[in-house]
Amino acid sequence: MQTLHTFISDVSGFLWGWPMIILLLGTHIFLTFRLRFPQRKIFSAIKLSIKRDEGSTGDVSQFGALATALAATIGTGNIIGVATAVALGGPGAVMWCWLTGVFGISTKYAEGLLAIKYRVKTASGKMLGGPMYALERGIGWKWLAILFAIFTAIASFGIGNTVQANAISTLTYNTYHISPYITGAIVSLLTATVIIGGVRSIAKVCGILVPFMALFYILGCIYILFVNMDYVLPALKLIVESAFTPQATGGGMAGTTVMMAARFGIARGLFSNESGLGSAPIVAAAAKTRNPVRQALVSSSGTFWDTVVICALTGVVIVSSIIAYPDIDYHDGAALTQAAFSKIPYVGSPLLNFGLLTFTFSTILGWCYYGERAVEYLGDKLKKNSSSKPTWFTPQNIYRLLYIVAIFIGSIANLAIVWDLADCMNALMAIPNLISLLLLSGVIVQETRKYLWEGNLDANMDDED
Repeated sequence: MQTLHTFISDVSGFLWGWPMIILLLGTHIFLTFRLRFPQRKIFSAIKLSIKRDEGSTGDVSQFGALATALAATIGTGNIIGVATAVALGGPGAVMWCWLTGVFGISTKYAEGLLAIKYRVKTASGKMLGGPMYALERGIGWKWLAILFAIFTAIASFGIGNTVQANAISTLTYNTYHISPYITGAIVSLLTATVIIGGVRSIAKVCGILVPFMALFYILGCIYILFVNMDYVLPALKLIVESAFTPQATGGGMAGTTVMMAARFGIARGLFSNESGLGSAPIVAAAAKTRNPVRQALVSSSGTFWDTVVICALTGVVIVSSIIAYPDIDYHDGAALTQAAFSKIPYVGSPLLNFGLLTFTFSTILGWCYYGERAVEYLGDKLKKNSSSKPTWFTPQNIYRLLYIVAIFIGSIANLAIVWDLADCMNALMAIPNLISLLLLSGVIVQETRKYLWEGNLDANMDDED
């Protein structure tokens, strides 16, 4: 097992090394310039996200799709992940993480557009889409579409399920001394109650949970920054300076270089907001929207909230606490996070615990939808080659059952190897998705020109769309 763990860890390190960082960030920058900086439309995107496109075809509202995507995206990476980047790359990593989110808005926009452009409608009226449909219908590479679906289904049991359940059980045990078996049973039951209703049930719960948890966390961070008021401007200055100039030792942290700050900040930003990963467009395809560009704009606002706002706030809180309390230890991200938040009396630790609990549970819900759609896609391909009649024993129902069981197992197991395997699957998801974005960038530009640049944002899709 140790040999296997080492091998998977090495593969994960290779997949998430500089080639992947360059590919992802390069795609962000390429699409930003080719789409004429869609970041300029971010406030219009936020406005659209809370509107309903009455009469449009789809399964859930645009806000419901966005909330589900945010539920899967906003997680421990926004809190502990940012602290890990700071611990390894210094305060400048926060700046690089933020810049990655700014440029990632363009990629998330492109993903949302293709999700609507190439989605399909089932006989029951359900909308299905995502990178697998863009790869198959847009490029004609069915084999790569199948690989993407396989990677997504496997990844959902890793980063979206077991590791999140383990984070919840570990937190409740360390804080409240609740047995992991009890926590696993409760989380499994809660998840089963939600996912049995399908995308509408998931979107409804996420539509309530996500705004509440995000607002609570943002207000809590603002309060902490108010407490650390004297250290906020020095923290911002240190973040910017550290991003572009080497830093000597500071507090308990070893000296850092610009390359270290860039590497860990960019990697954490890319992993946190999932722009380019290919997960968010799976639920974007279910949105009720008039045309692909409207949903593209709504999808892009997800990266804005996840990284440009929440990750940035977390980073400033951590760095300002580091300056305010030089005794904080930097040896790992989790310890740094706990130390930074616990320095704030009364609200620091409860805010951190609440944020981690709600963020991780919402991630479990969101990734269940991603995995189920991937399994459904694979099931449809197998069904075409099978003469058996469909029964209740469908791939989706089997997946849901296994997903619930995996939550309990994740709550009580040691998952060091699963983290690395999940990282590998996420990287393998990103590669086919980025290929579709780059090869179909002409289609993305064409649709953007048609609906956005020519002022037809309120127009309905043509029949050919």
